[in-house]
Amino acid sequence: MIARALTYRSMDGERGFVIVAVLWLLAALAALALIFSLYLANSSRALALNETALQAEALVSAGVELTAYQLRLAGEARPARGAFHTQLNRAELSVSFVSEAARIDLNAAPRELLARLLSVLGASAEDAQQYTDRLVGWRTRATTETADKEDALYLAAGRSYLPRQAPFAHVNELGLVLGLPPALVERALPFVTVFSGAPGVDVLNAAPEVIAALPGMTPLVLKQFLNDRGSLPNDTTAIAAALGGAKGNAIVLKSQAYRLRVRLRFPNGQRAASEVVISLSGDGDPYRVLSWQNEVGPQRPTAAQF
Repeated sequence: MIARALTYRSMDGERGFVIVAVLWLLAALAALALIFSLYLANSSRALALNETALQAEALVSAGVELTAYQLRLAGEARPARGAFHTQLNRAELSVSFVSEAARIDLNAAPRELLARLLSVLGASAEDAQQYTDRLVGWRTRATTETADKEDALYLAAGRSYLPRQAPFAHVNELGLVLGLPPALVERALPFVTVFSGAPGVDVLNAAPEVIAALPGMTPLVLKQFLNDRGSLPNDTTAIAAALGGAKGNAIVLKSQAYRLRVRLRFPNGQRAASEVVISLSGDGDPYRVLSWQNEVGPQRPTAAQF
């Protein structure tokens, strides 16, 4: 009897062990199923985002093509700015464009114009002159007399790089110029370029901050000019008369470079925006892309957009 009782007890222990093992196995299978379902969900979201990104890039390219076609078609009468709205593949496409001559060229603008812009953006007159010295030192090709002097300033400041001493390749290089505060650089970026190649600016299309930076500009003349420029003809004499003493850096120029702002809205409500700079002076090509920046990825709409 004792042996039989021990046998039953042993069998009960084995059954208990098997039940525990089965429960652990079921728990492990449930965890694996949960992990797999999360993986599938994340994969599907990633694929959907990737598909939207690819579609956005194709639609932005289409917007660039349409803009270049319109500008080419206009020939000598092509506008300095404009905008249009259309639908492609059920997505809404909104494009605005403006001549790059409406910005101050970091490589071509005279020293005084650059200093005035920095002053308009918040730098003191003394600081603006010092910042401009370094900016001009960055863009100016080195000579035997200047190379070591400019390099020494960066080495003394502990920088791990030396000034380019050649034209700016990109406006973001402003952030590398010795002494320029990051906040001032951020404020300057919307008003500068490296693509116009002009020493002056197209005042009929420039931002108020750019016009305010013109040497000789006064608050009274600025206010009057901003009120009147919508009715001014694209004529050198009329513009010079409206600017008075600030006419020196005003130009009437049909720039080959344009900055495009392309905004998209997809049927599902997602949005994307890109900024593209193109040149119409491509050799054998209708246009060349000089810069392409995807400002934001697909995002949900806000009430004020479109």
